[in-house]
Amino acid sequence: MTAPAGPLAEVAARGFARVPGAMLASLMGEAGRPEALAPFFESWSRLETDAFMRDGGRYRRRRIANFSAEPGVPGHVRGEHRPHFQAVVHNALNGGVDRWFAAMEDDVAGSPPLLALLDLGRATAEALHGQQPWFVEAHQFRIEAAAGAPGFPTPEGVHHDGVDCVLITMIARTNLEGGETVIEDDDGHRLAQFVLRDPLDTAMLDDPRVRHGVTPVAPVDPALPSCRDVLVLTWKRGGVPGQAG
Repeated sequence: MTAPAGPLAEVAARGFARVPGAMLASLMGEAGRPEALAPFFESWSRLETDAFMRDGGRYRRRRIANFSAEPGVPGHVRGEHRPHFQAVVHNALNGGVDRWFAAMEDDVAGSPPLLALLDLGRATAEALHGQQPWFVEAHQFRIEAAAGAPGFPTPEGVHHDGVDCVLITMIARTNLEGGETVIEDDDGHRLAQFVLRDPLDTAMLDDPRVRHGVTPVAPVDPALPSCRDVLVLTWKRGGVPGQAG
């Protein structure tokens, strides 16, 4: 799969780009059609509570999977379930420990939409950084909010993920206000602020060059459920941690 030329040029120039959902769906081919996306999107209703929030919050649900990709070999291979680890320098709130989140369901990890997004992200990562052995993580997130109890999509603040390429894809916003994506440089200068609003709206990031965060979310109607569902995909050079390659 070829990375989108316009957004890719923007990422190369600025370190980030916003891709409209309609464009992303067209790049995904058959996997971007509504009948393929519907069961993929519905899987966000089956995420499990994140029990590793040092702020005591219970507003985040998630599942994860990891994959590897080798130079010249198409596709991604799912790896054994493993903990997610971030250094404290990248996540001052929750970093420094192995965090064992619920595994992504097999049908979701092998679904056409996820495989298409993995291929698109890999094309982007390789356009930016060349062919590499890649370690890839896929994170399903749901941030819930209630009256008087906002949700925090990035409780660690504006940050680097400590990887080479990041795709943040909107799945759904339900009864939600807030949730603006913030892009900054390392000196704290605001480069952009926008809302991923429609399904498949995506932020593409060259993670070493820019930091990102998301403002808190709250319900529009306090009497109704409120949540923000996103998929975050990351590519890190060097292959699977702890393995040669």
